Amino acid sequence: MTKIAKRTGGQVLVDQLLIHGADCAYCVPGESYLEVLDALHDVRERFTLYNARHEAGAADMAEAYGKLTGTPGICMVTRGPGACQAAVGVHIAYQDSTPMILLVGQVGRQTMDRESFQEIDYRQMFAPVAKWAAQIDSAARIPEYIARAFRVATSGRPGPVVLALPEDMLTDVVEVPDARPYAPSVPALSPQDAAAVMAALSQAQRPLLLAGGSGWSDAGAAALQRFATANNLPVATSFRRQDLIDNHAGAYVGDFGTGVAPSLVKRLAEADLLLVIGARLGEITTKTYATLSVPTPAQTLVHIHVDANEIGRVYSPTLSAVSGPDAALEALCAQPTAPSDADWAAALRADYLADCEPPPHDYPLDMGQAMAEMRELVPADAVITLDAGNHTGWAQRFLRYARPGRQIGSTCGSMGYAVPAAVAASLQVPARQAIAFVGDGGFMMSGMEIATAVQHGGRPVVLVFNNGTYGTIRMHQEREHPERISGTDIVTMDIGRISEGLGAVHIRVTQTAQFKPALLRAFDHDGPTVIELMTDPEQISTRTTVSRLRGD
Repeated sequence: MTKIAKRTGGQVLVDQLLIHGADCAYCVPGESYLEVLDALHDVRERFTLYNARHEAGAADMAEAYGKLTGTPGICMVTRGPGACQAAVGVHIAYQDSTPMILLVGQVGRQTMDRESFQEIDYRQMFAPVAKWAAQIDSAARIPEYIARAFRVATSGRPGPVVLALPEDMLTDVVEVPDARPYAPSVPALSPQDAAAVMAALSQAQRPLLLAGGSGWSDAGAAALQRFATANNLPVATSFRRQDLIDNHAGAYVGDFGTGVAPSLVKRLAEADLLLVIGARLGEITTKTYATLSVPTPAQTLVHIHVDANEIGRVYSPTLSAVSGPDAALEALCAQPTAPSDADWAAALRADYLADCEPPPHDYPLDMGQAMAEMRELVPADAVITLDAGNHTGWAQRFLRYARPGRQIGSTCGSMGYAVPAAVAASLQVPARQAIAFVGDGGFMMSGMEIATAVQHGGRPVVLVFNNGTYGTIRMHQEREHPERISGTDIVTMDIGRISEGLGAVHIRVTQTAQFKPALLRAFDHDGPTVIELMTDPEQISTRTTVSRLRGD
């Protein structure tokens, strides 16, 4: 029998991360998990530790890694303030169904329950926003807890796991065997259920397929396109999942996001069958549950989701099945086709193409025209990261996506997400272009993570939409209380000096003709670039203006 070596809890934990395939983590260091940091020093040839500038940035990077790879992004933070700052990333991972593991240093076991320095009970704190929150009190049980964390984060509906690590537990020396590498448990669509779905499709005159959620591989996305093409099915995507199907393909007809085309909402009302694969049918996708009747939609609803608890949560389906999206498309592609009316699908595609044409605007910097130019220049494998705010409407409406390119954005509307996410994407594959869309407000929340990219060799391009206002809130404010601006103005800041101080090249764009040369220059630069776009707050979104809101 092989003798088991003695290891500290910190060493056992790092060994488990390697066994389960983790190759990096994002952190802000803290004294509460020094033993983990020390153990990582010994494996730095196999494991990269990226030290971020803020715990929220580290958590957002880990969440973005989980989106990009389908495997848990690892974040490490210290107790108390560190964990509180990282909570935003956990919330994003929960609502976005992203696999993630947050490791939190904890006070020593001998001082627990005394409100010690920076003490918090993380099991209570994170219970509502994590799939599982626990504390490892025995170093001998680290392999068990870490194996379970990887399985929970990736099985069924993916999501975040939080594990608290008492600092004295990490220094304990134990003899414990390692766990086996984890494998996620994902349900698959049975042939019988697949046949029932196809039978329902064969009876529909105006079907619409809605794809969304997480857990899609590139192969699953390709199968979605094959299935839709073979069956003449128009495909829309849920909020910020536009990369699930090639937007250049004839089957793609738009997205049900914050800036959904009115024509697509109208077509949904006309549809007689809605086949939902992977999407939750949440608030954004359904326009606050208004585009589909609650609880029984007028359309025949066929809902396939990886989590049985999600099916029927709001909408009662006619037919449902529990399956991961990849497995669902594999089973559906194996069935005989049931092509729908080609004219119906063509009409939805024509609506989408018409909506992609930027309307004319009399602004020095017309973002619609700029986006039309950008969609011809973006590399096919580029990663577009989206912050919260109206400025992301330009990327969602006018850019086009296709795997292996990705659209990475927080579906829970968290400001400050885009820059850390773009940094993580750039660090994961430095040769791939990562482009962040962020407003001036969001940039001031997390722009410092550009320094993380500089330190570790990333080269993201950051598009900062500078209009001097919190645009989304200003839009709602002007609609509900016209001309009564309160709390939404942002004092002008020197984004150029900030960017250059962080180590990025800065380019200021004030006219449409300057945008394309700036973007090409950024693509050629071997380092981070910040392109500051001086946009007019009057152009408050892709579909309206402040004047129009006041007039309405």
